[in-house]
Amino acid sequence: MEKQRPVIELDGRTGEGGGQLVRIACALAAVATVPIRITHVRGNREGPRGGAKGGGLKSQHVTAIEYLATVTNAEVDGLSVGSHTLDFRPRLKPSSLKSRTIKIEADSPAASTLLIFQAIFPFLLFSGSSDKVDEPMTLELSGGTNVSFSLSYEYLDQVLLPTLENAFGIVVQRKLISRGWSLGKASRGKCSFQFNPLRAGETLTFKDNGLGEIYGGGPGDVDLEAIDVSMIVPFAMQESMMQALVTDLEEMFPDVEVNFKVTEDSGQDSRIYVLLVGRSGELRWGRDMLTSTPKKTKAKGSAMSSESLSQSLSRKLCKELFDEVSAGGVVDEFLQDQLAIFQALAEGKTSFPRTHDENGELEQAMNKLSLDEKLRKDKTIIPFGEGSLHAKTARWVTAELLPEVKWYNKGRICHGVGMQMEKVSTR
Repeated sequence: MEKQRPVIELDGRTGEGGGQLVRIACALAAVATVPIRITHVRGNREGPRGGAKGGGLKSQHVTAIEYLATVTNAEVDGLSVGSHTLDFRPRLKPSSLKSRTIKIEADSPAASTLLIFQAIFPFLLFSGSSDKVDEPMTLELSGGTNVSFSLSYEYLDQVLLPTLENAFGIVVQRKLISRGWSLGKASRGKCSFQFNPLRAGETLTFKDNGLGEIYGGGPGDVDLEAIDVSMIVPFAMQESMMQALVTDLEEMFPDVEVNFKVTEDSGQDSRIYVLLVGRSGELRWGRDMLTSTPKKTKAKGSAMSSESLSQSLSRKLCKELFDEVSAGGVVDEFLQDQLAIFQALAEGKTSFPRTHDENGELEQAMNKLSLDEKLRKDKTIIPFGEGSLHAKTARWVTAELLPEVKWYNKGRICHGVGMQMEKVSTR
């Protein structure tokens, strides 16, 4: 009889103290079959009127964890919207999953389907039960596709998934069936995914393909090939927004091709979404915004008001993309923290720095990784490393749940655990 593992307890107020901590912790717990307890869930989030009594599980967390609990035959306590303590004790490994067609519908149309995807995808990725190619996994999610404080379908489609394919060979076919918004009138959307899980005994392996290259720093050292624009705004705003984006991008990124990849009518003044993706080889940097037309602008109802708003939003967004590319790293702020869980589960060394390495120490360490004096092992008792607080927290969660994972040089290098599943006996 397998010895029961001790419960790993996490304080949900640590670091960014929000939903990301919950998603990563539950995803890793399900993959590694590790029991966890999260207290003060989303404890750093304010209440509905700005009070301290906020946080608790949201609808998308409950939906994702309910699925993980079912497929892992987990013991669960505190799984309800608003709960501040969660116990999740999975008992079955990913390789025990038999179903290859999965449909999940969030209780709320405003619940982010993409955050649900983030929470369950690692488990599904490791669900191959054979050393041969398993039947493809088909996943359909219903809920929000453009939701506040969440990655959008467009960001997943154009930044995260292409990076996973280029870096790890994870190929995910995806389709936006209908769009769902958290802004304006409640609108439920739907998206679908198809991919092959890793085979039994197979590990997630870093392919590099130029993603590990460390640039010299500064926008001149990153030769952008193109900037892709996704613009989903009210019809009356489309022309002014397009003109503003073209003007600002030409000023900040001269001689870089601009492609309007997606142009849609959002249907309501309360729905404005724009994504900019800079591309250089296999690298992607994305910045986006989801907002509404201010009431005072709507009241004026003039073309000049729409033009002024477009110019203001465009200027801010283009400057944010410029700053990302100028940092000289290989990922943007949001991509870095989303890749941490894959780094921890992968075999061997990976590096996705967000900033330029002036002395070339990172490149030397990546080439050697002899665990000598050039690699400075990070202390992982608190969130750590370069990048945003989300990235620091993501690394901390991986170190808490996977003690074998090692982080070095302020989180810039990860030596993953090489997670793999044993072949399930058919006897």
